Amino acid sequence: MANNALTVAVLGPGGVGGLLAALLSRAGHRVVCLAGEETARKLAADGIEVRSGHFGDFTARVAADTELREPADVCVIAVKATALGAALERVPEKALGEQGLIVPFLNGVEHPARLRERYGSERVAPAVIRVESTRIAPGVIEHGSPFAEVDLTADTAPRARVEALVGALEWAGVRARVQDGESAALWAKMSFLAPFALLTTRYGVPVGDVRALHREELTALVEETAAVGRACGAPVDPAAALARYDAFPAATKSSMQRDAEAGRALELDAIGGALLRAAERTGVPVPVASELVRHLTPLAGTAD
Repeated sequence: MANNALTVAVLGPGGVGGLLAALLSRAGHRVVCLAGEETARKLAADGIEVRSGHFGDFTARVAADTELREPADVCVIAVKATALGAALERVPEKALGEQGLIVPFLNGVEHPARLRERYGSERVAPAVIRVESTRIAPGVIEHGSPFAEVDLTADTAPRARVEALVGALEWAGVRARVQDGESAALWAKMSFLAPFALLTTRYGVPVGDVRALHREELTALVEETAAVGRACGAPVDPAAALARYDAFPAATKSSMQRDAEAGRALELDAIGGALLRAAERTGVPVPVASELVRHLTPLAGTAD
């Protein structure tokens, strides 16, 4: 695919957003990171430092601001679901431009409807990413997984614009594709993410201990999530989700677990809450998920 020059705004230059911003900048694209004043000043002055065994260690120059003030071909949204409402004030609809795509990498399955209501259906192309990447300080990203894989969707957005982003990501070293069926893409991630996030946070252990010490609960939760996904029209395979657990590095922690350890608000409603609401709509029983969400709710903090 071609690597046509793009202007890419990145709302939330953390573990995922910062990594993509740095990789796209290194590949020759104009990248504008949107963040708070202090972070924006640091990124504009020092760029983004990436530490990665897969991509190498490098520093990429980026522009940075507190608000989008120029048209962008793509606006990557990589904030936590708990911060989405406030963060979107940094991306005024008029500033984005008529051709600009909104590409959210948020956890959960409910955010596309919220973004379409704000920006219009033709602008929103939800995506999922498989990666372990953490912001260890403002402008410093540690990428730990031996891969970074992105599935983009084009159910309501122009496919040609989405494919242009695929080309840019591929040139930057990220495995990317357009997947037919937004629901299938989002629920494929949810089938892995929900059990991963809920169980690592519930027990305070990495994925290796979850699959070794809590295998029965993990299996039951994967099956519940897959059943809800299928009821929502997504062909989710629980065996494939379990296989991914077994292949993941044993020391891997979920972002929800890291947030709990740091005392930050949890994305419990976007992940566990969304799963329970979908289960209720479709009539799928999810007793394991319900108990885990009940137990974690006092730790969740305040969502937007």
